[in-house]
Amino acid sequence: MTPTRSLLEERCPMTLSTIRNNPAKQKKVKTKKQKAIAATCAVAFWLLVWHVVSLCVGSELVLVSPVKVVQTLFTVIFDPDFLKTVWYSAARILGGFFTALTLGTVLGWVASRFWVVETLLRPITAAIKATPVASFIILVLLWFSGKNLSVIISMLMVFPVIYMNVLEGIRSADEELLEMAQVFRLSVSKKLLYIYLPAVAPFFVSACSVSLGLCWKSGIAAEVIGTPDGSIGAVFYQAKIFLQTSELLAWTVVVVAVSVAFEKLFMLLLRLVLKKLKMEDVLNGKRA
Repeated sequence: MTPTRSLLEERCPMTLSTIRNNPAKQKKVKTKKQKAIAATCAVAFWLLVWHVVSLCVGSELVLVSPVKVVQTLFTVIFDPDFLKTVWYSAARILGGFFTALTLGTVLGWVASRFWVVETLLRPITAAIKATPVASFIILVLLWFSGKNLSVIISMLMVFPVIYMNVLEGIRSADEELLEMAQVFRLSVSKKLLYIYLPAVAPFFVSACSVSLGLCWKSGIAAEVIGTPDGSIGAVFYQAKIFLQTSELLAWTVVVVAVSVAFEKLFMLLLRLVLKKLKMEDVLNGKRA
């Protein structure tokens, strides 16, 4: 036995023995490493396939190589207007997301209390879910300017997801707990914190996870059609007009990176809030 290991066992006698005698923990660590390696290999495989196909095609206009996309990506990032363009689109798309988040949560609660509100909102949410995004974009362009088009479109696409999940979460609240709360005359705030919030939390987390990607897809699509100056959508449209395939793919990478980064940040903040409320198990797929 090495001196370092002896010293570690003296100072932390339970650490090594716990790890050795806990195969579940070892398996979990091993599984995470295997998943990471598998994901990296999968990405590398498809990048290789992309590169080989681009070489076979032999035309950057049809299919540019990933190497050229990376080169263009660095050019795009170091452009003086890069941050300004990203902020223009991100501020409006996320503004639509948070507006839908607020409206969906509030109206979901109101609809759970008053069946008339739910009845009135049912055809609206059904129509939004069934109508193509392009139809809404064109209609909104007839009524408003293209400057804030992405705000309205991202809000419309996210609202039904948040609203229906909040409503379903409230309905899933334990009836026995509600009866007990009524017997003991718990205040509305306590019922909200200890009964409704744990019931809604899994639905809310799932809705947010879906909506974060949806708002970016719909928002960028709106900008491509509305082409407001200084937006990412306008850059996409110009790349299409001038047949700049590498720039189009480079900006696609930017959009994906920004979308994923914000989703991770938002879910981290949500995790911290739930942990403070002692409901962190929700993010692991468990009911609080």
